[in-house]
Amino acid sequence: MRYSDFINTLTELSEPKAEWAIQLQALWYDKKGDWKKAHDLVDQLDDKSSAHVHAYLHRVEGDLWNAGYWYRQAGKKVFEGTLDHEWDELVNLFI
Repeated sequence: MRYSDFINTLTELSEPKAEWAIQLQALWYDKKGDWKKAHDLVDQLDDKSSAHVHAYLHRVEGDLWNAGYWYRQAGKKVFEGTLDHEWDELVNLFI
């Protein structure tokens, strides 16, 4: 799937596709404005990819301390760009 195809699903679908990676599903829900659903999808997962998305979501929430914890769990530096830029980068990791 291309990035533009994924972006189109934000208006074309009522929910993300089940076959997508859970991290991509979480990012889809986040962009649709359902932070809680996005967070719930990755909250209990212990892999580094989920921790990375989890960090981003806490950054969206404004909880920078918690975001920092999850960036460390993911083995990543705290993202210093905009939230939109980070979302784009994360989506591109999972498509």
